[in-house]
Amino acid sequence: MASESPDREHAVAFTLNGEAVRTRVPSRMHLGDLLRGSFGLTGVHLGCEHGVCGACTILVDGRAVRSCLILGVQADGATVETVEGLTESGRIKDLQDAFHTRNALQCGYCTPGMLVTAAELLADEVACSSRDDIRAAISGNYCRCTGYHAIVDAIAATAEARRETAK
Repeated sequence: MASESPDREHAVAFTLNGEAVRTRVPSRMHLGDLLRGSFGLTGVHLGCEHGVCGACTILVDGRAVRSCLILGVQADGATVETVEGLTESGRIKDLQDAFHTRNALQCGYCTPGMLVTAAELLADEVACSSRDDIRAAISGNYCRCTGYHAIVDAIAATAEARRETAK
């Protein structure tokens, strides 16, 4: 059996940040590379390229995933959201404001992945009921600058403010 050429391209169609897109993608191109290269979404930071650092975290069908571990062809038919889409929709404005207020960003490299991970967590009010829950949720996102305390503070403050607003 002959193996498929790694240069072979496939047609994919998916929803990207609320818009239907179609493109062609090489068989072995990671989704993170596709998002950055073809769509200019540079908030998807490719750090370790092993799924360890979390800098490339995006939402696929509402779930946080590492875009360096998914092939572009796997996005076919999916709904993909990046930090840019979450920002443009206003879904994370309060979270971004809390990150700024609490000084939860330093160099900013991990910030997009942290925001996406936090957005998924905040969407599940039960999962975001304690600081331990927040620490567990962001444990897969690596940050060298903040020591995590400010990030946990920002996410906790956002969760509390959203609970108050919902009352």
